[in-house]
Amino acid sequence: MNQDFLNKVIEDTEEYRDHLATVDTEGKRIWLYPKQPSGKFYRWRGWVSVAFLAVFLTLPFIKVDGEQFLLFNVLERKFVLFGLIFTPQDFHLFVLAMLTFIVFIILFTVVFGRLFCGWVCPQTVFMEMIFRKIEYWIEGDAGEQRRLDKSPWGVEKIRKKLTKHLIIYGLAVIFTHFFLAYLIGMDEVLKIIREPLAQHKGGFTAMLVFSAAFYSVFAQLREQVCTTICPYGRLQSVLLVKDSIVVAYDHVRGEPRAKLKKKTEDGNRQSLETYRPIAYRNPVESIQADVGMAPITAQIEEKTYAPPSPAGDCIDCKLCVHVCPTGIDIRDGTQLECVNCTACMDACDAVMIKINRPTGLVRYDSMTGIQSGHRKIFTPRVWAYTGVLLALIALDVFLIARRGVVETIILRSPGQLYQQKDSTNLTNLYTYVLVNKSPHELPIQLSSSTPGAKIQIVGKAPAALAKGEKIEGAFFIEMPENLLKGRKTPITIQVISNGKEVDEVETNFMGPG
Repeated sequence: MNQDFLNKVIEDTEEYRDHLATVDTEGKRIWLYPKQPSGKFYRWRGWVSVAFLAVFLTLPFIKVDGEQFLLFNVLERKFVLFGLIFTPQDFHLFVLAMLTFIVFIILFTVVFGRLFCGWVCPQTVFMEMIFRKIEYWIEGDAGEQRRLDKSPWGVEKIRKKLTKHLIIYGLAVIFTHFFLAYLIGMDEVLKIIREPLAQHKGGFTAMLVFSAAFYSVFAQLREQVCTTICPYGRLQSVLLVKDSIVVAYDHVRGEPRAKLKKKTEDGNRQSLETYRPIAYRNPVESIQADVGMAPITAQIEEKTYAPPSPAGDCIDCKLCVHVCPTGIDIRDGTQLECVNCTACMDACDAVMIKINRPTGLVRYDSMTGIQSGHRKIFTPRVWAYTGVLLALIALDVFLIARRGVVETIILRSPGQLYQQKDSTNLTNLYTYVLVNKSPHELPIQLSSSTPGAKIQIVGKAPAALAKGEKIEGAFFIEMPENLLKGRKTPITIQVISNGKEVDEVETNFMGPG
């Protein structure tokens, strides 16, 4: 006996983690043909998808005080959330909101796994609940699709393929317009559609590019987005714990697997008995003793076998694999590619009903729940994340509530010293920036609450700020020399609108030391 003998005895029981289900040994893509799912979870996902699409297609038309309800205009650096206008001056609020969002993702994933991906992720909703259904409608179920792709090109194949891709591209164009409405505004999108092409060449080109990208995602990339591109899919692998609720196979109840053969006189099914691994031992001392080898330093697992045992509830029908949109076998355990779409749950439940076994062999559960029968959701980690999340939300609400309707920036002109206006007064030059964050036009006026300080606007004084408008300018502050408190004297500048103070800024007045 030698090392080759040991290599035959010792097996890697998690070999499936070494490769993707959609890539073969040569690195070529394996095109998936998932069987059309059916069942209560699939119906519920359908209703959730309808609600998602209703919200997605409606929000761009909703306005609050003339502003779109949600807008993420990166090009013009204008963001509108729930009707509130956010400008680059609110960057600190954006950073805090992103931190809150990240903590929420961590907390949600720790507790519920990849539930978001299976139910409300736009990629899953569009792929599984729209484009995949179009595919089933035109080309048939998985077997028919496979036969169609392998068949030679003919009138029937051309008709089906052309019809499918024309519909997919048409929907891609429609959905692209709505996605752009969240970026540049629905008013601008409608303007591009209605007005001559020559006036909106850039916008039209952007729509063509986005439409082509949208089409390629759902016609070609498909599940590759979830398994290799999506960063959240990668992130969840380091966030999941044994107490996370995921789509899981109950191996305690299902193993050992065996094909369904026939029923015995007592009504129970008789299965094909097979020897299955039930325990692992490490190190392999018995084999070392037999072959006279030196102690093995690396950890080696030896598969030990038990006598045949009664079969578990899994009849190895592989329907859970056939319906999986990412091509995995959920019975292998939690995997990176699983998007928690519940298709395997519906398929397994249907089989369990047919063979008079309890449903839920594949279900929402945690590894702890399956192994011990007790599910514990609120672990110390969850409580800690929840506390941090609530603190961040409270801070977000506090800062937004205190956020003024006018953002004011006042700076002394760089390189400028004080000037002697006359025998008793000095002046300093300042620049100002005023941003209107409210949805209304605001009359505006600058004044100082510091005794003796007078403001003299350079040029035309600002009379009003349109909604979302930013204006810049300069002004002098005049101060009597006898009121100065040294080289730097603090002064307060007020922004007045309709007789009320809407913002206040403190700066320094430079004078002789």
